[in-house]
Amino acid sequence: MNSLEQAEDLKAFERRLTEYIHCLQPATGRWRMLLIVVSVCTATGAWNWLIDPETQKVSFFTSLWNHPFFTISCITLIGLFFAGIHKRVVAPSICSMSNGISRIQYVL
Repeated sequence: MNSLEQAEDLKAFERRLTEYIHCLQPATGRWRMLLIVVSVCTATGAWNWLIDPETQKVSFFTSLWNHPFFTISCITLIGLFFAGIHKRVVAPSICSMSNGISRIQYVL
C-alpha cells in the first residue's frame, strides 16, 4: 500500500469518525439532561432528608421510608450509573475533543 492510498484511507476513517461523533451528539445531550435532572432531584431530596428533624430520631430505613422522593431519585441515580450512563455522557466528548481525533490519527 503506497502513501497515497494510506492517506486516503486515513481521510476516509476521519470522515467516518467525525460522522459517528456527530450522530452521538443528540443522544448524548438527552443522556446529559437526564443525568442533570436526576442529580438535582437527588440533591434536593437529600437536602430535605438531612434537614428533617425526624431523621435523627428514627432508624435509617424508616427515615428513607419517610422521604420517598429522595429514596426513589437516589435509586434511579444508582441504577443509571449501573446502566452505564457515565459512558454515554463522557465517551463522545473524549472522542470529539480537538486532540482526540489527532490522537486517533497518530495511533493509526
